[in-house]
Amino acid sequence: MARISAVIITYNEEEKIGRCIDALLKVADEIVVVDSYSTDNTRKICEGRGVRFIEHAFEGHIEQKNFALSQTTHDFVLSLDADEYLSEQLTKSILAIKDNPAHQAYSMARLSSIRGRWIRATDWYPDRKTRLWFKQYGRWGGYNPHDHVIVGRGTSVRKLEGEILHEAYDSYDQLFKKAYTYATIYAHSNVGIRSSNAMLISFKAWFAFVRNYIFKRGVFYGFDGLAISISISTYTFTKYSILRELNADIGKRVPTTLIITTYNRPDALQLVLHSALQLSVMPEEIIIADDGSTHETKDLVDLFASRFSIPIRHCWHEDSGFRLATIRNKAIAMAKNPYIVMIDGDMVMPADFIADHKRAARPGRVVQGSRVLLGENFTRAAIHQNDTHFSFFSGDVTNRKNIIRSGILSRLFSYFNKNILRVRGANMAFWKTDVLAINGFNENFVGWGREDSEFIARLQHAGVRKFHLKFAGAAFHLYHPESRRDTLSVNDQILKDTVEKKVIKCDNGINKYLKVV
Repeated sequence: MARISAVIITYNEEEKIGRCIDALLKVADEIVVVDSYSTDNTRKICEGRGVRFIEHAFEGHIEQKNFALSQTTHDFVLSLDADEYLSEQLTKSILAIKDNPAHQAYSMARLSSIRGRWIRATDWYPDRKTRLWFKQYGRWGGYNPHDHVIVGRGTSVRKLEGEILHEAYDSYDQLFKKAYTYATIYAHSNVGIRSSNAMLISFKAWFAFVRNYIFKRGVFYGFDGLAISISISTYTFTKYSILRELNADIGKRVPTTLIITTYNRPDALQLVLHSALQLSVMPEEIIIADDGSTHETKDLVDLFASRFSIPIRHCWHEDSGFRLATIRNKAIAMAKNPYIVMIDGDMVMPADFIADHKRAARPGRVVQGSRVLLGENFTRAAIHQNDTHFSFFSGDVTNRKNIIRSGILSRLFSYFNKNILRVRGANMAFWKTDVLAINGFNENFVGWGREDSEFIARLQHAGVRKFHLKFAGAAFHLYHPESRRDTLSVNDQILKDTVEKKVIKCDNGINKYLKVV
């Protein structure tokens, strides 16, 4: 016979915990209650029924339930919330399989009530849950507050007859208050992880009501069915609206370093720095990553430093050939902020460039921005006139559509993409922690080519997703002759090895600069 440990998490549950425990006593060999320091009679009621009562600070529904799971003595566990209890049929089903469980996990329907009325409609029913399982096969997961048991692939799960009885709400006031509370928890738990926009919110809220009231028969439960359907729609609308607001703010709040790489092109760098002075949202610092330029570049940086209200620093090393990966690593190591926007020293920024990149910042994401290519004559005239104001109607321009900036189009057409060959470090943004986790850019690359692709490949191996930002965050690329590609075959082999071996950390990277920064 399998022995069952039942687990319950509680906080101020004096009105319902007794009935929950009484139902579990019929099937469980041990009952563990993990309480978040209740201030009512919950403890007294539990100890009066002989359960193991453990107090533990609440860190989240998932965390609390996994902690409770760790406190059980037996491997076969049954989990209920304090406002749930077992129906007679479910009690019989559990006792029937207890002698010789043939499966690793068991699921059961949950029947919920409002104002004393059981509802067999809407998303409320059958609301099947896995609540009885051998704990080596599953743990609590999902997202707060909607946790669920996650079982391993191939785990055998059988449906049990009977229902978990869930006396959910005594009033409509409770129903709608909890909808708002749960929506807030969802939004804060998923900020920077899940996306939301006005079209998504409108459709999901509308469809949630139609699905529940019409397709899932809420209409047959009168005003109760209407209230439940509206509450589900309200919950959907509220959680995604709050999430949208939080996601919009996350980039605005994140301190950012702008890194500008350059090599012996002060005329272009002057135009780029001039465009930086006109940014609508400033980064918290600017670092000029200089791959060995002569003194003209340093003099230019010193000149502009007095014009900025933010720090502008010059990161330089001696000219020993093309060492872009090295100077990037040195600048990233020097950066004082968690988010980094990196451009080349020939990328003129429109006014909203940093604002767009901050808005696109999300944990676990590297952002690839777009370029507008300016022709040779147009570039020469822009530098001569110190002109940084380009428009859709400017002449001698390639990739003209990238000039268009639109929040709606950006949300519709920005996308995730795994293609490591569609990468340009000339306009890219990432989190410093993600870069440190892969040891930065690979300094084994010699000469031009593939260092950006290899960098992205290792980020993807580490679980960071590449996001192409469209119709926002584009910059204007000043013309220059293409770089020599003498070493491209060697660099291609480094990239190939990284991809085939799923390399995450390069050996020759940023770590050697962190000790001295």
